[in-house]
Amino acid sequence: MATANINVRVDTELKQSAEELFADLGLNMSSAITIFLKSAVSHDGIPFEVKRSSPNAGTAAALAEYNEMKKNPGKYKRYESFDEMAKEVLADA
Repeated sequence: MATANINVRVDTELKQSAEELFADLGLNMSSAITIFLKSAVSHDGIPFEVKRSSPNAGTAAALAEYNEMKKNPGKYKRYESFDEMAKEVLADA
């Protein structure tokens, strides 16, 4: 099978740490990257969770509002069913 080159620029310390880790696992950088790429193709995406370490401003505001609603449920309108809520929302639209 033909091979192709991939050139990637990374921090020198990251590269060194990764090479040490892969050496301990009996791999070289090329083999480790090949494993990652095969896993990504097999998973049809990144083979691990990728997320922000903290929510953005909009999400933080929504979470704060949710926590306020949990603390003071009497201050907020409640519905007996989803259909009841949907009718009100659609009536306002």
